[in-house]
Amino acid sequence: MSSESLRYRAGVWIESKPVQNFIIALIVINAVTLGLQTSSSWMAQSGGLLLQLDNLILAVFVAEIGIKLFAFRLGFFKTGWNNFDFIVVGIALVPASGPLAVVRALRILRVLRMISMVPRLRFVVEALLHAIPGISSIGLLMLIIFYVFAVMATTLFGGDFPEWFGSIGASMYTLFQVMTLESWSMGIVRPVMELFPYAWLYFIPFILIATFTMLNLFIGIIVDTMQTMHQADHDEEREHIEQVVHEDTGELANEMRQLRAELAGMRASLGK
Repeated sequence: MSSESLRYRAGVWIESKPVQNFIIALIVINAVTLGLQTSSSWMAQSGGLLLQLDNLILAVFVAEIGIKLFAFRLGFFKTGWNNFDFIVVGIALVPASGPLAVVRALRILRVLRMISMVPRLRFVVEALLHAIPGISSIGLLMLIIFYVFAVMATTLFGGDFPEWFGSIGASMYTLFQVMTLESWSMGIVRPVMELFPYAWLYFIPFILIATFTMLNLFIGIIVDTMQTMHQADHDEEREHIEQVVHEDTGELANEMRQLRAELAGMRASLGK
């Protein structure tokens, strides 16, 4: 068996559904074992078993990456998700001692491999990445709104409530709390209104703009991006089907022409 044939067989096998399902199951088990390793009681009872199981699963992940590198060679790194898997698994190989030991805490990132293994999760993440330009624009607009309202709050309320509005930074943090609607009324607005009865004229427009408008714009852009990507995938699939049908139709037409030519030849020979 040639090396190219062996690479092809290895690539087909490692990308097959049973193998992928097995890797997904190992990722779930690894997530549980890594969580249990944070428990002192579990480590006291079964620490050795958990560490051995973790090392065994890591060995399987390394073998998986190795087989993919053998099968696809440098083509492995042309896919962003493959690069992600390579980095995540590589982090787990960092020695447990030395200056890079702190990186071992990032072993839990192996659980994120579930995203690259499950198509629907991968689609959601890709949609979020494609939505970054639109999200960035809205984020910049929100930053401007926060800055304007923070300057106003510092000027209006900073003297009487320095802990909340004593500086622009403190005001922006307080406004972020107000935007999340976490204790915004009883914790912040009503105490301010005891000294400034008309403060609601400031806070309610801010909530309407920042919470109910801007955050919904974030959601709208993400949903629109997902719909666009889904439609693009649907169009690509339809074009592929149409191309296959067109090719099959062309082959059928050629076969019909050949059959007609053969029939015409047979009739000509019978006529003679």
